[in-house]
Amino acid sequence: MNRTPALAPVRPRARIWPGPERRAADGLLWIGAVAVAYTVVQLALAVRGTGLGWDESVYVSQVSRGSEAAFFSAPRARGITFLVAPVTVLTSSLGVLRVFLAVLSGAGLFAALAVWRTLLPPRVLALAGGLFAGLWITVFYGPQVMPNLWVALGALFTVGCFLRAARDPSDRAGLVGTGAGLVFVALMRPSDAVWLLLPLAAVALLTREARRPALLVALVAGTVVGCLPWIVEAYVAYDGLLARLRRAGEIQGHLGPHFAVDDQLRALEGRALCRPCDVPWRKPVTAVWFLVLWPLAAGGALVAARRRCPFTTAPTAVRPSAVLVPALAGLVLAVPYLLLIGYAAPRFMLPAYALLALPVAVCLGRIAASARPRAAAAVVLGLALVGHLAIQYAVLNGTLERGRVNRKAFDRIVSELHRNGVRPPCVVSGSVAPPLAFHAGCASRQTGGHDGSITRAGLLRLGDERAVAYVVEGRNRPPSFIRGWRPLTLPGLPSRPELRAYLSPAAVPPGTGR
Repeated sequence: MNRTPALAPVRPRARIWPGPERRAADGLLWIGAVAVAYTVVQLALAVRGTGLGWDESVYVSQVSRGSEAAFFSAPRARGITFLVAPVTVLTSSLGVLRVFLAVLSGAGLFAALAVWRTLLPPRVLALAGGLFAGLWITVFYGPQVMPNLWVALGALFTVGCFLRAARDPSDRAGLVGTGAGLVFVALMRPSDAVWLLLPLAAVALLTREARRPALLVALVAGTVVGCLPWIVEAYVAYDGLLARLRRAGEIQGHLGPHFAVDDQLRALEGRALCRPCDVPWRKPVTAVWFLVLWPLAAGGALVAARRRCPFTTAPTAVRPSAVLVPALAGLVLAVPYLLLIGYAAPRFMLPAYALLALPVAVCLGRIAASARPRAAAAVVLGLALVGHLAIQYAVLNGTLERGRVNRKAFDRIVSELHRNGVRPPCVVSGSVAPPLAFHAGCASRQTGGHDGSITRAGLLRLGDERAVAYVVEGRNRPPSFIRGWRPLTLPGLPSRPELRAYLSPAAVPPGTGR
């Protein structure tokens, strides 16, 4: 006789595979762990004791409380100034600004990876995020007031939203995110936004899955809206868009065919800017990962094309487009900095690295899953990653140390200028004017060059009203129009050991009369 109650609760059968809710939660945990680790590394290594660099001084001066804005040259965009304005208008503390950016960049990495949760497995995303966040360039520029990392995070976010919108026409968040992501990228660097638009628009036009008018409109409208402030400023301050583009090209060395891969390899030794990059390549080991990056990315694209899932030997529902599109976008974003400019800066390649990290992670995952014996393969890959991170840390440590030494040198120069009467309101012109002026609380004004913003006669008149310091380096002679000004020997910088300043009549040391 069956004594089991008719309404006895039925125990649910255990799932062999976790449900979508569990997978989503696991994905957030994996991504969150990477983002938190990235922020912690920045706070521990990259925040303490670093001063503002040349470009940072220009960007921060636009919105910093109590400082005069430095000349804003044609190639620059104001997106990064908008990003830091909430902090700089409230406090002049550089430490607070660095911590703010470190935390914000960690949150940005989390957001950029989170949109990919329905496209790629969590462990692929975590590995890709770790590979990108582990680069010395990514850590170094996380707390810095520079636009390139934010372009990288915006590009990663945009491509993820684009693929989600292409896959599911009802995904309005993906459609809005595509346009918003391009607005953000264009605010940071309009040229990078245009380069990002090209592969995505091509995919939207040439593939049936993504051929939707709404998606194409989101791509174009996002780029145009983001570029609009730069275009309006061109007509206000540069006699039109074509004039600004022409001037930007002059400052950037006239874009054209130029093989700059070797320049990028040299710059990976820890040079923030390599221009001209005719220096010897002393530490090739620092660029091994760059040389390995491209075949690994190609391998990841091949794995995706065969519809094989990383970290398992079974087929997967991951669509090839989730790997092929970011690989294509990353390759296109690398083109101008590898083939069209005559100098190098490691930060230029950050958007390409962020997108290429996805196919690289797919390839490494597939290698780990298919290699035999698996334990030995895991050990080899683990040792390779540890060695890679050790090299990245060594380069980062050297770069940060040079930055700290540079800041102390600037502090000594500022103290000497203050002792000789160059105090706010004051003006600095000549060599290293933008960063030196910002450190000293002065305005920077140049009579020529990329930052030309005042005539010689205007600077002379200003020297009778304010303390003006015209800085000359090495054995260079001062321009003739200031030779009657008082000379002053300054402490040197590591890159410029011999510096002299010529002080205007209004620069009077404290405690003395005119």
